[in-house]
Amino acid sequence: MGRSTKLFHPFCSLAFKRETRGIAAAWLFAPFSSAARKQLEKKEKRNQCDAPDLEKTALRSSIAETKFLFRKKKKMKRADYPEPIKELIAQLKRMPGIGPRSAERIALWMNQSRDAHPVDIASAIRTASEQVRPCAKCGFFTTATLCEICSDETRCGEQLCVVEQATDILPIERTGVFRGRYHALGGRISPLDHVGPEDLRIDALLNRIAAESPREVILALGADVEGEATANYIAELLRNRPGVTVTRIAQGLPAGVGLETADELTLSRALAGRREVS
Repeated sequence: MGRSTKLFHPFCSLAFKRETRGIAAAWLFAPFSSAARKQLEKKEKRNQCDAPDLEKTALRSSIAETKFLFRKKKKMKRADYPEPIKELIAQLKRMPGIGPRSAERIALWMNQSRDAHPVDIASAIRTASEQVRPCAKCGFFTTATLCEICSDETRCGEQLCVVEQATDILPIERTGVFRGRYHALGGRISPLDHVGPEDLRIDALLNRIAAESPREVILALGADVEGEATANYIAELLRNRPGVTVTRIAQGLPAGVGLETADELTLSRALAGRREVS
């Protein structure tokens, strides 16, 4: 049996290398099958131990390749506008109603169009910011101490129209109906925006009423919640003023609008402000 073992030992090794594990070979070469099987198991364990190292090596190589590509990409700069144009776009975006795309279009138009005249635009902006100031009395725009309305002696001093902003004066003035004087509050009472009566020109209004003694104070304020609150606050302050009548501009249906398109609040105010037909 020993001679046969030595004789067939190479065949047994070859058989296991080729993974021929038949029943006959396992029965004839049982001692050598177990030894070869152990060698194969050790080899498989070594391969399993080497597998994570191979994975780590592959991972390291991929990371190194990624870093190389990133460095190569980092060296290449992306094209962009020059710094003066980018600064112009950033300043234009600060304007109300101007977004990034609009600011970019305006900046490119000012830089490329022949009809832009950017120097004239810059000069007009500088002149307006340096010379235009609010009127000392009413708050309207002026280049002097008093505006054209306050300095006009033909104006009726018995009527004083109170508005929220200085820009609200022009719509009333363009009607050509009102010939009195104005007073802009500079805003309206809004607790949500942290705007109180002390933040408005209400004290200046009271001092002006005491100095000029108008017979009628017309509250031409907005019809929203903040406008109503501001109007009620001023009306309460002027309630006990002798010789001063506080009125409010009429609120109702706008011209060219039917009843079917009006809401309940508008209709109720229109009915409350009705007048006799002459």
